[in-house]
Amino acid sequence: MPSNAPVVIVDAVRSAVGRRNGTLAHTHPNEILATVLSGLVERTGIDPAKVGQVVGGSVNQVGAQASNVIRQAWLTAGLPLEVPATTANVQCGSAQQSTTLAHGLVASGLVDVAIACGVEAMSTVVMGSAIPKDPFVGEPRAGKYAELYEPTTQFEGADRIAAAWGLTREALDAYGLRSQQLAAQAWTEDRFAGQIVPIDATTVDADGNANGRIIHDRDGGLRDTSLEALAGLRTNRDAPDAFHTAGTSSQISDGAGALLLMTEDTAEQMGFEPRARVVDSVLVGSDPVLMLTGPMPATRALLDRTGLSLDDIDLFEVNEAFAAVVLAWQKELGVDPAKVNPNGGAIALGHPLGATGAILLTKALYELERSGTDRALVSMCCGGGLGTGTIIERIG
Repeated sequence: MPSNAPVVIVDAVRSAVGRRNGTLAHTHPNEILATVLSGLVERTGIDPAKVGQVVGGSVNQVGAQASNVIRQAWLTAGLPLEVPATTANVQCGSAQQSTTLAHGLVASGLVDVAIACGVEAMSTVVMGSAIPKDPFVGEPRAGKYAELYEPTTQFEGADRIAAAWGLTREALDAYGLRSQQLAAQAWTEDRFAGQIVPIDATTVDADGNANGRIIHDRDGGLRDTSLEALAGLRTNRDAPDAFHTAGTSSQISDGAGALLLMTEDTAEQMGFEPRARVVDSVLVGSDPVLMLTGPMPATRALLDRTGLSLDDIDLFEVNEAFAAVVLAWQKELGVDPAKVNPNGGAIALGHPLGATGAILLTKALYELERSGTDRALVSMCCGGGLGTGTIIERIG
């Protein structure tokens, strides 16, 4: 059940998401997250030494994201070395699960103040880097596991979900176009105002040598497209049962996000005006073969635990890992599509794996305030069959 110790969000920020090999491609993930963490500290004016723990997500924890990247980013920001940090990995839901862990730390009284965050630099540490081909160090879903569960990929899972819920290629393409159109509208109407911390990014010359700096402050994944253009894209899998394309899948991206959490009492003592209350947080298991249905049981668990109904939720941010993930979730639960991802999602804005949960929560907070509505539910599917979930409630 939800904790009796009210936990609040004092502030939330994110980087603009960088497209693959785009503006953030040559900036170290330590520096990307360090800038976002510094922005959070500077905006709130909190004494960083008062932070009890920093918990953050990152998926491919090798190379530039190895050795507890959240700790390295905190130190890169020049913040107090006495403050500890943990890097969590729940695949795509890592940053949202980090928020759940931070929520638990604060609610239990283990710490008074926590920062939840996440970072992923997919241009630098490419997807799959944690499973090297040379040297071969084994497969993650082999042996006895493979006897119990078919070791599918996320691409197979997404296409099987489309088939299981009767979703056509045309419906998926229409959803992909919707994401792009809503994201473009959001930028035109300045709906992301205030939530983005600009990144002073490195530029390189044709030989890959650093040659300058550029300010990155706008999401780089938006595309001007049409149903006709989307219909002409090849599928991700060369198979007769394939549905998804690059136009209906989340984009490989770079980015970071962070939230400052504390109890209501601590916020009052420190002189902060909290912006939202964390109503409840969950992590649930789901079918590891379909893999990406986690938002369904996560949503049900949150509603069951809180006693809220779908009608009590004004905004849903469900990660657009693939179009079928959101459409099947909507169809299964009967969610009003108008409430879902109103400013576009990962198909248009990008999905920096370990950071997206914090980015979605930041987007949800600002949209509640912009629209004057009350509650948001954020959920993500995760590799291996998991679902993250958080309900936040606007204060004021």
